[in-house]
Amino acid sequence: MAYIDGFVIPVPADKRQAYLDAAAKAAPLFREFGALEIVECWGDDVPHGKVTDFYMSVNATETENVVFSWVVWPSREARDKGNKMIMADERMKAPDPMPFDPRRMIFGGFQTLLDEGKK
Repeated sequence: MAYIDGFVIPVPADKRQAYLDAAAKAAPLFREFGALEIVECWGDDVPHGKVTDFYMSVNATETENVVFSWVVWPSREARDKGNKMIMADERMKAPDPMPFDPRRMIFGGFQTLLDEGKK
């Protein structure tokens, strides 16, 4: 089964287009280095919780929204190899200024347990 990199990112609402531009620039590199799919989602119906929520998970401010994104890889091995190549590629240079605070981004790699999606 596929291996998934998942992300939750606080993005200032007025930086939505800058974030999308940066993501659109990076996506082809991920595909070039083995990713099967890259999905970026802008928070649209994200409730504020009393104990925890997406906003609290990244310490988002009142002027920030959350992006929920994931990258699908064929395997963890492909992901590890692809990520090394992506981070070493000069084309992956971060935009200046960054459209979000990367220190508050949460991310991780996940083994697929169930996939009832398209085949």
